[in-house]
Amino acid sequence: MTETIAYADFERVDIRVGTIIEALPFPEARKPAYKLTIDFGPEIGTKKSSAQITVHYTLEQLVGRQVLAVVNFPPRQIGPVRSEVLTLGFEDEAGAIVLAGVDQPVPNGKKMC
Repeated sequence: MTETIAYADFERVDIRVGTIIEALPFPEARKPAYKLTIDFGPEIGTKKSSAQITVHYTLEQLVGRQVLAVVNFPPRQIGPVRSEVLTLGFEDEAGAIVLAGVDQPVPNGKKMC
């Protein structure tokens, strides 16, 4: 476990739900990854992300899937892709990423509370 933080620190991290509307191969990435376009609703709009999730997901499985992402980190250049949000997930026992998401539909852009 890491150090204890104040609730106010947690509140500063803006985690939202969005729907993947496009998933593309990312052959230029150093590690196998996909380029994602995620719809976060009218307030935030669509954002790009890169995610190393090729072990558990095909491109076809991703479109339409709701995911969680941090939307208030600064953009990060990953090769030719400007990643605008950090798509969240967890490592499985082998170290492959499993996406964090919701188990019921939620309106795009809703903030984690």
